[in-house]
Amino acid sequence: MKCNYLQTNRFFIPFRKKYLGGFMLICSLAVGAAAADDIQVNSDDSRKLVKQAEKLVKRGSLVEAEKLLRRAITASPDNSTAKLRLAFICVKQRRLGEAYELSFNVAKAEPNNAHAFAVLGATLLSAGKFPESRAMFFNSLRLNKREALSWAGYGMIDFYENRIQESFSNLEEAVFHDPEQPDYYFAYAQVAARSEKYREAADAYNKFLAVSRDVDDERRARIKGLINFLRFLGQKNSLYTTSGSDTTSVPFKLRGNRPIIQLKINGKGDTLNFVLDTGSGISVISDKTAERLNIGSITKGGFARGIGGDGKFEIVYGFLRQIEIGDVKIRSVPVYIRKFHTDGNEIDGYIGLALISKFLTTIDYGNLTFSLAKKAEYDMLAVEDAGVSLPLRLTSSGFLSGQVQLEGVTESLNFIVDTGASVSVISDDVASMEGITPFASSERMRVIGSAGITEDVPSFLLPKVSFGKHSRKSITAIALDLDMINEASGFEQAGILGGNFLRNYRMTFDFRNSRVTFVPINIEK
Repeated sequence: MKCNYLQTNRFFIPFRKKYLGGFMLICSLAVGAAAADDIQVNSDDSRKLVKQAEKLVKRGSLVEAEKLLRRAITASPDNSTAKLRLAFICVKQRRLGEAYELSFNVAKAEPNNAHAFAVLGATLLSAGKFPESRAMFFNSLRLNKREALSWAGYGMIDFYENRIQESFSNLEEAVFHDPEQPDYYFAYAQVAARSEKYREAADAYNKFLAVSRDVDDERRARIKGLINFLRFLGQKNSLYTTSGSDTTSVPFKLRGNRPIIQLKINGKGDTLNFVLDTGSGISVISDKTAERLNIGSITKGGFARGIGGDGKFEIVYGFLRQIEIGDVKIRSVPVYIRKFHTDGNEIDGYIGLALISKFLTTIDYGNLTFSLAKKAEYDMLAVEDAGVSLPLRLTSSGFLSGQVQLEGVTESLNFIVDTGASVSVISDDVASMEGITPFASSERMRVIGSAGITEDVPSFLLPKVSFGKHSRKSITAIALDLDMINEASGFEQAGILGGNFLRNYRMTFDFRNSRVTFVPINIEK
């Protein structure tokens, strides 16, 4: 891979513009601090600082590790190892602009440095630049087939694009070449859980805790709670088993652009109102409804981060014996139990993707119907004749993500496709782009999220939003800090495609093949 490809490609401009000035400032401050303290370090000491920093990274002490690496770089400006370690810390902290500058410059100066291309690939993957990251990993392994980070990068690309077996193979290769890197065990655990190998997932998370020595007590509590729940699930013969009819179609009510579907739980006669939520991997039931139906917690797992309020909510795991939607019954369903913050509607829960992932799922906003079809082989031809089929990726946290184009922004952006969101969302970073700021609206909104309520949220009237060949004009979007979502998603999400866009279509989700088909129901003139 020639360096001029990296030099001339402009795909990184959106966040390079945002971070480049900060990058220069941070570097100048680091040099200035070193001079003020009169630090005298030779190249041997520089290598020692790098080793000390690596130990701190495994403990999760990223800030302290960063300080040591900056000292090492100040002492030995040509120390590419220190620069790449620092770049990788920046990736972990989602400072992707600086990570890109550091790794790009090393790759340019050292075209045979396989690890430089691996770190650059990891940076690009975190930014959601899949073709470019794949090219960097390929070049890295061409130079050194033992480069563990590149094998892990390939594994994560496969994971996001739902090639689970290939993901396992690549992550196993990464662990083989670097068994002391905790991130690879964490990634392996995520893939195992997605493929319903729950005991294997629990073991991998356990290995992560043993190898990482991460000092973040809150994160360790979350992972320990998850391990307990995975061990519980591993005792079950299977999850999400289906019975009843192979197909069903039920009506839904559209409230605040969200489809509300009626269903029954555990064979009881009560009809419950659940929102179809493609922005959630696992289904959720309100604490009040769970208490009313005598559904207790299996285990708890610390606190998760969410939108709204103080940004946190307690993780409580539950388990439902059965969910009945129309003529279809789905048995052995894991759920979250949490408090719902009122939005004026009586909502008992949210249907997550895992519950419906074994079906061909159609939501028709025109006829207000929700349909499930289970077949040995999916036959999408009839649907595709009438609409446009678009690829989707699944984030680490189980969200559906697709590429969206906004008028005013040259690059395509990754957006979560979320039927559970009333309104579309853009990140604060996107909202601050030069091509978007003119569309700011004077209207301020109230946002109800999983962690509480946020008032006075800025909104924008986007002139045109496109998903594939489908476009809508004058779409309202609110601007939110999506860092908490991006920390868990694995690759950068620039926004959320919500109900005020999706309500104009009939959508068919083919989860097996990671695609969604859009058929317009309202033709915009």
